[in-house]
Amino acid sequence: MKKIVTFFLLLAMTLPITACNQITERTENSSSVEQIQEQSQTVSPAKLTNKMTENERQRVDKHELTLLIEPKETTNTEQTEHKVSVEFCTLSIEELRENVESDYDLNLMTDEEYKAAMEEIKISEEKGENTLTINPYILVDGYLVQYVVPYADPDYDGGSIAFTSSTMCENGEKQIEELSFESFEEYLDWIRKMDSKCGYSDEKIEQDVLHVQIANEALKTGDYEILPEGTVNTEDPSLYLWNDENADYRSEWEYDRKSVEAIQDSIDEISIYDEEMDTEFTVHVTLPPDYDESKTYPVFFLTDGIWRFGNHPELRKLMENGEASPVILVSMWYSYNTPYDGGNTRYFDLVINRDKLLNFVTDNLMPYLTENYNIDCANSTLYGHSDGGVFTHYSLFNSDDFDNQPFGHYIIGSPALWGLYNYNDHENISSDDVLNDYGYFDRNEKLSKSVFLCAGSQEDPDYADNYNGHDTTLEGTAKLKERLEAHGADLTYKLYDSHHYQYIPEMLAEYLKETYPC
Repeated sequence: MKKIVTFFLLLAMTLPITACNQITERTENSSSVEQIQEQSQTVSPAKLTNKMTENERQRVDKHELTLLIEPKETTNTEQTEHKVSVEFCTLSIEELRENVESDYDLNLMTDEEYKAAMEEIKISEEKGENTLTINPYILVDGYLVQYVVPYADPDYDGGSIAFTSSTMCENGEKQIEELSFESFEEYLDWIRKMDSKCGYSDEKIEQDVLHVQIANEALKTGDYEILPEGTVNTEDPSLYLWNDENADYRSEWEYDRKSVEAIQDSIDEISIYDEEMDTEFTVHVTLPPDYDESKTYPVFFLTDGIWRFGNHPELRKLMENGEASPVILVSMWYSYNTPYDGGNTRYFDLVINRDKLLNFVTDNLMPYLTENYNIDCANSTLYGHSDGGVFTHYSLFNSDDFDNQPFGHYIIGSPALWGLYNYNDHENISSDDVLNDYGYFDRNEKLSKSVFLCAGSQEDPDYADNYNGHDTTLEGTAKLKERLEAHGADLTYKLYDSHHYQYIPEMLAEYLKETYPC
């Protein structure tokens, strides 16, 4: 039997590092730090126009830090009777051929997969078959089973299990692996291992295993209901995924507890909902030492708060020690009842849905922050790394489409621009869109923002299997550097002696000291 299972592996890690050696370059077109500071002081603090809906405003909750609260243990109630529903899906031979050819053209299939699929189509045509049954949708108690169910294959005889695993990584890239298991229990252990890699709770892991067990038995005995084709909403399969609304994933956040406890009185926590994305975010605002409500401060805004909030204490210490001037540190992630799924949700929001996220940050979140804090937007910074680097690149070169201008500086860290092409519905993105920086310089004579562009000199091999003929991370970064220089942009470029993510903490500290000196 040969089935496809899609899963998302945790590849984006954030480990503490020691000091990195670095190659530093500041272009001739760049302003000095003093010039940037002088320019920002001439701009009056801006109150941005808040475009939140009334519902979004009512749902905002600004409160004290709750991250340090220990998550409550949840209990899984045993259920003795379960309902299994199956939607058997069919495709015409022609539809299947079109899908296979489209996936192959988009580099979503290997040469071996493509040849095997076309051979199966050829065999079916020779048999006179007009349609083929593809992997069915299987629901257990209304929840979609996320793994292969062996008895879903009518040829399965209860023996060994073999299938192709199509595993999705941090930036949406598939990794193909042929798997085989001698027994059903060995297969269930593999499921536990895969869920564990994604950082799922023990309860979630056992729920996935239980669903496969229940579905497999039902398919074996025929004890299931058949759903009409088209019942399962394939446009939003998340409607059928198991999610514990009482779950709490604070334990997945990476930070030093003692360091956070030392400054927790200076931290505001904000729960803020966006209707367009149907997502609730958790935002942490760390105020500088001796914060004065009558004074104005720049914001240093960090995406990926699940890791970057952990940098707040050290960055704030630089202000305490007089190594950097006071700034307001802001980081953003999802609500505490949202588990880390190995980078899938992050990838979709920072890369695929980057336009919606930019709308939220520009017209909702940052305007809300300017209503609650005196912020110097012209001297504020937006940071993003990897998928976040794709987002800050997009944000920078689409900033001219907005009346609100919340940031004057942008950090584009190791932008994984190749990730734009690794999703089947990637909005018809062409290389020209990226290599032309979304047409920014067709609309504008010069770039009015400053850019800090950086990467790790050793990082290309980290994702060697993911590029699929597109520029590697370093190639894309180098080309972006050349384009910015050609347009006379205010650019600082640093290449660290590091792999993909290890340089981040030191880079953030250096940037804070250099961009916001005392």
